[in-house]
Amino acid sequence: MGFIVDCRIGKAHDYDIVEGPMADDTIYNYIQGFIDGKYSRAAFWELAKFKYPTHQISFHTARALTTLKFLGVQKYEE
Repeated sequence: MGFIVDCRIGKAHDYDIVEGPMADDTIYNYIQGFIDGKYSRAAFWELAKFKYPTHQISFHTARALTTLKFLGVQKYEE
């Protein structure tokens, strides 16, 4: 929870790559509610349970980008 709040308030971190559930505006409202003292930690986690699968990988440094390998292009067909 601390890492999430720290990111929300703009605190820097030293991670090259951050991976986890993707937060939408609703989740950010819950985070702000926790920061403002409107929700306890337990209440935040109960509210923040995702109703649909989401996932993100965030690359924060140039070094992180070196972990990527271009494999080609896949055409999308309907």
